Order: sequence, then C-alpha cells, then structure tokens
Amino acid sequence: MRVLLIDDHALFRIGLQELLQRRGIDVIAAEGDCDEGIRLASDRLPDVILLDMRMPQMTGIEVLQRLRKADLKMPIVMLTTSRDEKDLIDSLQKGAQGYLLKDMEPNELITALDDIVSGKTVVAPELTDVLAKAVQGETADTPMLKTLFSALTPREREILCHLAEGQSNKVIARNLGISDGTVKLHVKAILRKLEVHSRVEAAVIAVEQNLCRRD
Repeated sequence: MRVLLIDDHALFRIGLQELLQRRGIDVIAAEGDCDEGIRLASDRLPDVILLDMRMPQMTGIEVLQRLRKADLKMPIVMLTTSRDEKDLIDSLQKGAQGYLLKDMEPNELITALDDIVSGKTVVAPELTDVLAKAVQGETADTPMLKTLFSALTPREREILCHLAEGQSNKVIARNLGISDGTVKLHVKAILRKLEVHSRVEAAVIAVEQNLCRRD
C-alpha cells in the first residue's frame, strides 16, 4: 500500500509516517504544504491519501475538492480531530472514502486503510450515529426520495442493500456471482440515481428509509 500524508502538524505527520512504515506501509511522502501535497498526488499516484481537516493554507475540504477536480480517483481519507457533523457530511459529499479520528488505535487505522483501499467507505465508529442522524434529518422531508429509489433497477436495489451491510465490491461480486467490474458499474449508477457522492451516504439512506427489509 502506497500512502501520501498531507498534514501541517509536523510532529503528528512524522510520527504517523514512522508508525505506518514500521508496519510495512510505503509512505511515499509526508507533506505539510497543501499545494505540494496536491502536486505529489498527481505525480506519484498513491493508493490512498490521508488528509488533515484543519490546515492554515487551505482546509482539508478545499484540498479534497482540488484533488477530485484534477480527476484523481484514488481513495482520500480525512484523518482529523473534528467530530463536527458538518465536516463529516461535507467530506463524504465532496468525495472522501473515509473519515477517521486521530485518536484511534494504530491497529484500527491499519484495518480501516485496508478496507478503504479494497473499496469500502469507512467512518469512525464513534461517528456512525452522527452520520445516520444527519442523513435522516436531511432526507426525512425530501419528496424526491421515492422517485429516486424508483429509478433503481432490481439489481441496483439488491446491490444497494449489500452496500448497506458494509460489503466491498469484491464481496458483493462473490455473493451475487458477478464480476467486480459489473458491481462497480452498478454502484456508480446507484450513486448517480440517488444523487449522492459516496457509498456511505447511499447505504445510510437505504437503512433510514427501510429500503432493505429483512424477513
């Protein structure tokens, strides 16, 4: 796994770099300058980017947006001290595949990174309730939801329910007997039709709207 770290706090940045390297992870750069971090992301194409939320040069959200506008597709993970609901929602809506807290245990961080690189979107366990309540509040009074869900094909609904269970593309493909590429195309269609930007948003909406009923 090749990781790019962008964080303006030198002590944290250097400490995390050493921690990851001791566990066999290739940290291609640990950068405190946002512009240089964006340049390195384009030049080196890491497997995953770890991005701080609060930086003086520009916010993590602004860096995230610039990376996505540059058409960089690798997973981007917010690694932050912020438990703010708006930061969490904004990050996922702008294309982050993870939202993790800096006080998490090292083993939990490594596991989360493995999951994210394999295709999952991971939110710190302490914030899942915050995310669920936020999405519920945003969607409860939206009259377009039924129309959006009705646009999904039966296969897309089936895959959405697997997403709601936190399954990766590979696991979904194995369970349904289809290829990873086919699952990826279906997931893209689901996000487009539901007008959301991440798997987590789609999954939480499905759960909150009781779309995936179990007998």
